[in-house]
Amino acid sequence: HLTFEIASQTRQYADEKLTKDAIRDRVLKVCKAYDKVTADKLTVDSHFINDLGLDSLDHVEVIMAMEDEFGFEIPDGDAEKLLRPADIVQYVADKEDIYE
Repeated sequence: HLTFEIASQTRQYADEKLTKDAIRDRVLKVCKAYDKVTADKLTVDSHFINDLGLDSLDHVEVIMAMEDEFGFEIPDGDAEKLLRPADIVQYVADKEDIYE
């Protein structure tokens, strides 16, 4: 069974400027597409487990979806620390050398 809705994908290209706002929007879009996330409970500061009620397997699936969205692998040791959308936004910004 498919847990993520298939939506029209917009990909970032090398010549487009990736900003922290764009990262945040994409992270929240991926979270909203996950069928176990209640959109009205989702904020950038929502804790995946405590606020959104996801379990550890759900968390892994969300991280895998982020890897697909941003086109790079997130090591397990890093993924364990990414417990809120805000954590993922900062992680991606750091990885992409975006400082605002």
